[in-house]
Amino acid sequence: MSDPAGPMALSFTKGHGTGNDFVLFADPDGEIDLDTATLAAIADRRFGVGGDGVIRAVRSAALPEGAEALAEDPAAEWYLDYHNADGSPAEMCGNGIRVYGAYLIDQGLLELAPGETVAIGTRGGVRHLTRTAEGFEVDLGPFAIAEGQALVHADGLEVARPGLALGVGNPHVVVALADDEELDALRLGESPRIDPAPPQGANVEFVVPAEPLVADGVGRIRMRVHERGSGETLSCGTGAAAAALAIRHWAGEGAPDSWRVRVPGGELGVRVAATEDGPHVLLSGPAELVFDGALEL
Repeated sequence: MSDPAGPMALSFTKGHGTGNDFVLFADPDGEIDLDTATLAAIADRRFGVGGDGVIRAVRSAALPEGAEALAEDPAAEWYLDYHNADGSPAEMCGNGIRVYGAYLIDQGLLELAPGETVAIGTRGGVRHLTRTAEGFEVDLGPFAIAEGQALVHADGLEVARPGLALGVGNPHVVVALADDEELDALRLGESPRIDPAPPQGANVEFVVPAEPLVADGVGRIRMRVHERGSGETLSCGTGAAAAALAIRHWAGEGAPDSWRVRVPGGELGVRVAATEDGPHVLLSGPAELVFDGALEL
């Protein structure tokens, strides 16, 4: 922390989206500067508050990188300043941005009625968050599917498996497995190895299609994930989107646009929608605030 005056009490809220949990704190004017080690200490599950990441609620105008968000959309007053559990910054967090919306409303920093949408700045660009009856839906924007395949080595897999690289504002590699037994046998405490290695790393999703894959026009899959900088988590929102997009890509013509993704922490909705600038992928799910506290730094 940059404040030389000594320890300070940081008021925080703990929240989660399908078990993907975060420590959130309000710093509207960008006055609190926490270094990587301090952020990692806050997220530590044994010696800190504990979480898959830390989210600072800050106005875009208070950050140098927020200028890009405001240039993209002047309505993006709030910025998702998200860091992984190891303190490293991340471009976006699909579960985190929903919890962020709930936190801004709870703190009186944002008014958003069900059905209304707000622009949020992120390192991956501006995202539009809509409040729903069940939680929130975020438009993750356009997506990119890479050509070719990567090989993924993971503890619990006897041989490396091909993976599909996708971008949904942050990087992912999706691996399809044969059945639930293979998925359950994975040991994701260690980071899977990707060959060739992505320059900035990637989240890795392991996916099993349901049987049948499509029911009532909705695709259904089950997923586990190792998140870059955080390890295995109970859920990854952008990872759920990437997993659904990968299975949709592999399924080919006639694959549905709506998907339900079952993760260890619950279930998420993913849908592909046509927009003026091409197809976008949208993520929906709950956002829960669990408790408030204060931490001396």
